[in-house]
Amino acid sequence: MSGGKTALGLDTNVGALLCYLPVCLISLIYSIIVLVTEKDNKFMRFHAFQSLIISVIYIVIMVVIQVIGTGLVLATNSSILGLLVSLLSFVFIIGFLAAMIFGCIKGYQGQKFKFPVVGDMAEKWAG
Repeated sequence: MSGGKTALGLDTNVGALLCYLPVCLISLIYSIIVLVTEKDNKFMRFHAFQSLIISVIYIVIMVVIQVIGTGLVLATNSSILGLLVSLLSFVFIIGFLAAMIFGCIKGYQGQKFKFPVVGDMAEKWAG
């Protein structure tokens, strides 16, 4: 399914891995670069879109958890509620990292694994 080189000269499986690499915003930056430079490589565009969608969903959920959680903690002055918000944030962080690492592995293997809901959107947008 994958093969060849990306517009930047990387093997496509390495490029797909970089789309999901959750280190120092590499996944976000590289995915945007892929969408700008890759016009015909649907494999790379799929992984870039899927990674971006997952990242945006993660950021939105974390902002909502933090804003609502902080508001509730301040309103109730409850340390237990604060602990529960922290635990919920931790669960989402671990889930995000697990999804991105899984995406790295599948991308490096040259597979086009579709995450539920997100994968169909990415496939449609990739062309």
